[in-house]
This record gives sequence, C-alpha cells and structure tokens, in this order.
Amino acid sequence: MKLYHGTYTNFDIIDLSKSNKGKDFGKGFYLSDNYEQAHQLAVFKAIQFNAEPVVIAYEFDECLLTNGALSFLRFDEYSREWAEFVLKNRTNDNSANIHPYDVVYGPIANDKVGVQIRNLLEQNIDMEVFLKRLKYMHGITFQYFFGTEKAISKLVRV
Repeated sequence: MKLYHGTYTNFDIIDLSKSNKGKDFGKGFYLSDNYEQAHQLAVFKAIQFNAEPVVIAYEFDECLLTNGALSFLRFDEYSREWAEFVLKNRTNDNSANIHPYDVVYGPIANDKVGVQIRNLLEQNIDMEVFLKRLKYMHGITFQYFFGTEKAISKLVRV
C-alpha cells in the first residue's frame, strides 16, 4: 500500500525523536493512505512555517499488520475505546508513549473533534454526550501512526 506524509520540509530519514507528544495516538510518525489529505496537511503546515508544502510517499506491506510482524491497533470508527485512547495520548506528559503498539490506525481528531475533546476534558460534557456528538460528524478522515523504529524500518520511500 502507498502511504503519504504531508509536511513543509523534505527529509530522507524519519527521526522519531523530532515527533511531538500529546498527539492522537502518541509520539510518532503520522501518514495517510489518501494523497489529498496529506497534501492539505502539507499546505497547512507550510503556511505556518512560511515554506513550501511537501508530500513524501512510502510503500508499506500491509500484511505486516495482520501476520504478527508488527503490533497493531485498529479503530474503524469513532468509539468509546478510540476516544479514551486519544484522550490518554493527548494528555500524556511523558516523552514515552503509553501504549505498546508499533502501528495504530484510526480516525483523526480534527478541529471539530478537537473542540469536543476540549469540552470533555473541561468537563463541559460527559463521555456519552461526546460520543453522541461524534456520531454526527461528517468527513471522517483516518491516519496511520508509526511509533517505533521497528515500524519505521518497514516504510520504503518512493
């Protein structure tokens, strides 16, 4: 499968130490299987840093996700489990990830979802209301998280 990383700078080596904590699935390297989604993120980042958008493509053998070669967690939709996982990762103050997975796949907590996460964290809504609001979100987009050197080593730049 082909995966894309949208950014504002070109690079050859993925350096997990440059990843930021407090992201949806933790500190790691995020990709999309949708070129347009990666390109939109690249444009957004390029504007922030007064740079040019860059989309880097990788080949990845998706059999590694099902044959036990990599530890893998998958969320196919917004769910209580997804929400609890994202909340734990976003509020993790440690530099180490709080989960053992090499790769995680699931919905992106975009700006609209981020507002609801903030409402939940500030206790303006409870988990049931949060999940009910997510149910009506349109334009759900997905992401791949590669959080270990083992997982990164399986990406082949094309």
